[in-house]
Amino acid sequence: MFSRKDIPKLKQDLSIQTNLLGHDLIFKTRWGVFSPRAIDEGTLLLMKYLNITKDDKCLDLGCGYGPIGLSVAKSCPDGEVHMVDKDFVAVELSNNNAKLNNINNAHAYLSDAFLSVNKDNYFDQIISNVPAKVGREQLSIILYDAYDALKPGGRITFVTINGLRHFIKDNFKSVFGNYKKLKQGQKYTISQAIKK
Repeated sequence: MFSRKDIPKLKQDLSIQTNLLGHDLIFKTRWGVFSPRAIDEGTLLLMKYLNITKDDKCLDLGCGYGPIGLSVAKSCPDGEVHMVDKDFVAVELSNNNAKLNNINNAHAYLSDAFLSVNKDNYFDQIISNVPAKVGREQLSIILYDAYDALKPGGRITFVTINGLRHFIKDNFKSVFGNYKKLKQGQKYTISQAIKK
């Protein structure tokens, strides 16, 4: 337990300087958001397997403070990135980090999965570092909504803990009719499906 005198320091934003997708970025984070001290292992692995084109329209689902969405936005300067999270602190941090890194083609907003997205046949890519405790029901909702939100030929790419890999494989095949394992590391799996 920390003492009272430690609390003001704990309330200050943390800072992460990193290079993602070939872009030097700075992220302000806070205690209480996912992986506040460093970019997590799953996201770092995911970055190695993303193929972004300069005019892609992308959705970062569960954006946190923005490492996926903002690095993708830097990689698609003629495109746009929507970043959604159900945590208002994450949304605030993502938008502040976009300003901090001079990124104008990305915007974060509150949404419980796709509830506030309202885009059909719009996105080229949907990308997510899926929480380990995502429920079967919520994942089903997410995948069917993702299918509707993707353009034909659009890709969904997830990083998950290895324990979810078979579940993701079965559900990608069920919803999208296809599945590709891009990489399985010691702890995380990168999975992808394409809307036909």
